[in-house]
Amino acid sequence: MKMASANQENIAGPLARAWGWFKALLEKSKSKVVDVASEAKKLGQDDPRRIIHSLKVGFAITLVSLFYYFDTLYQGFGISAMWAVITVVVVFEFSVGATLGKGLNRGIATFSAGTLGVGAHRLASFSTERCEPILLGLFVFVLAAAVTFVRFFPRMKARYDYGLLIFILTFCLICVSGYRDDEVLDIAHQRLSTILIGGAAAVIICIFICPVWAGKDLHNLVATNLDKLGTFLEGFGGEYFIESGERESKDNKLSLQGYKSVLNSKSTEESLMNFAKWEPRHGRFRYRHPWEQYLKIGALTRQCAYRIEALHGYLNSEIQTPLEIRVKIQESCTKMSSESSCALKELALAMRAMIEPSTANTHIENSKIAAKKPQILDQDRLVARY
Repeated sequence: MKMASANQENIAGPLARAWGWFKALLEKSKSKVVDVASEAKKLGQDDPRRIIHSLKVGFAITLVSLFYYFDTLYQGFGISAMWAVITVVVVFEFSVGATLGKGLNRGIATFSAGTLGVGAHRLASFSTERCEPILLGLFVFVLAAAVTFVRFFPRMKARYDYGLLIFILTFCLICVSGYRDDEVLDIAHQRLSTILIGGAAAVIICIFICPVWAGKDLHNLVATNLDKLGTFLEGFGGEYFIESGERESKDNKLSLQGYKSVLNSKSTEESLMNFAKWEPRHGRFRYRHPWEQYLKIGALTRQCAYRIEALHGYLNSEIQTPLEIRVKIQESCTKMSSESSCALKELALAMRAMIEPSTANTHIENSKIAAKKPQILDQDRLVARY
């Protein structure tokens, strides 16, 4: 009996450990699935346009895949029909401007590179059989090197980098594949046709089904950044002049951190501005809309945000201004902070509505008047001392 029970314990031990390991693995997998699901839910709630964009991409890919599924369509393009699917995948972006920019870059680059590739192949074919690959290699080297150097120009890199890359790729593919295949013109025609079909499908679906305009996003982003600075100044005056022990319990502590996102908004603004330039007229944004002005406003907003960051450092500083001095300047500083906040919020509101601000200048003047009062107090104190 003892031997049997000992054997059972020896068997049960590894089984129990294996079951415990398997159970822990299940719990860990379950928690990861829950985390991914909650993160996906948060992404959808933060911006529901992401869900719509995903559905639009799926619909566009399914639509151009019909060239592969139906024999009547497949016979016209053959294996080149896959380029339509590839074009949708790489061209379809979140905003209309980004999709149009990539689509036009890809279409124009494919057409121009295909034309040059066919011309280079024809020119090389007039030479001897031994010289033909040398000439083709020389054409590829010169064009690839020249276009790659052009990509370093800041203006070209900002708007046409993708097109230049596709230009190099298409030219090289046609030159290289055309050496072994005599039907180079047919290859170029099929590839260009399928790329144009895929690009057109992506652009049409992006524009006409729940469009996302980069220009509108840029407009709202700059206005929101101004509003965040106004929110900080609105709460800063009252936050600074209360006792340090009470600051931790204030509900507006998080609102005072909103300005930090303004400091890192430069790259987003530049990207949205480049995308907005590709977009057609939409809503209140007409042709030749002054998109560059948004970058100037954004730069000034960030300068203000850096000064606000210095102000925010005083809230958590170990060395605080003496209480008697803070009492003397409290009224003027609170007034100055409040008026500056009202001016920024007025500018943000006017920018969103695209109207001229009515009271912003008044708030700025009131803030300047309030800023002079501490200087007068300092002068009076110096006069009294001497």
